[in-house]
Amino acid sequence: MPPIRSYTNWNTRPSNNEEQIEPYKHYYFICEGQNTERWYFERFIDMHKDFSISSLVHVEYLEKTEEHEGWSNPKKLCQLSNIVRTSGHYDFDPKRDVMILVFDADIYEAQDESVYNTLIENAERENTICVTNPSFELFLLLHYEHSYDELILPNSTAILENDWVTVADGEEVRYIENLFRQKSGLKPKQDAEIATLVENVTIAIDQEKRLNNDIHLCRGRITSNIGLVMQQILSDTYGIE
Repeated sequence: MPPIRSYTNWNTRPSNNEEQIEPYKHYYFICEGQNTERWYFERFIDMHKDFSISSLVHVEYLEKTEEHEGWSNPKKLCQLSNIVRTSGHYDFDPKRDVMILVFDADIYEAQDESVYNTLIENAERENTICVTNPSFELFLLLHYEHSYDELILPNSTAILENDWVTVADGEEVRYIENLFRQKSGLKPKQDAEIATLVENVTIAIDQEKRLNNDIHLCRGRITSNIGLVMQQILSDTYGIE
C-alpha cells in the first residue's frame, strides 16, 4: 500500500460525453503541513479548468497517510518523494514529471547555515523545492490585494523574527499566523475555507515577485517561491502551443 493518498482531477468528467486526453506531464505536490496546504492545493486541482491548465498537464496532491502521516520535516519529504518515484504505485517519469516539495524555512533560521544549504542541495537533485520563510501563511497573505505594501513590508522585521503571540482566546500562535488571522478572520490550520484563496492565486503570483524568490538565499529574508512554481504549472503546455 502506498504511503500517501492521491488527490487529482484525472478521470473526473463533468460529462460522460466529454473525451479526456491522457496527460503527458505530471506535477506531484508533497507538503510539510497536513491541513492548510492540502486544502489549498486540492482546491487548485479542482479549479484546473478555471485556470485553463492544459489537458496535457496533470496535477496531484499526495497526502501522507498511516505511519507516514507525521513525516513533516524536509528530509522525510525527500524520502517520501523517493518512495513515490520507485514504489511502482505511480507511473513517474523522471524525464518529464515533477515532484514538488513544499516546506517552511523558519526552523533553519537558528541553525548553522550549512544545515539548510546541505538540505536544499540534496533535495534539489530530484525534486523542485518550494520554500516559504517564515511559513506558508506568508504565501496565503499574498492572495490579498496590496498585502505586500500594507502588511508584509511594514512588519518585515517582526515577520522574520516570527515570535509567539498570545491571541484573544489565550492560544499562542506565531506572528505570521496571527497576521494572517487578523487579515482573513480564518484559522489556517482549522478552517478549510482558506482554500477559497486559490481564486486569487494570480494576485499572489504577482505580489510574490516583490519578495526574495531565491530559496538558496532565504536566510534573514522574507522568502517565497511557491507562486513561481504555480505560474509554471499554469503556463505549461508541455511543448504544445
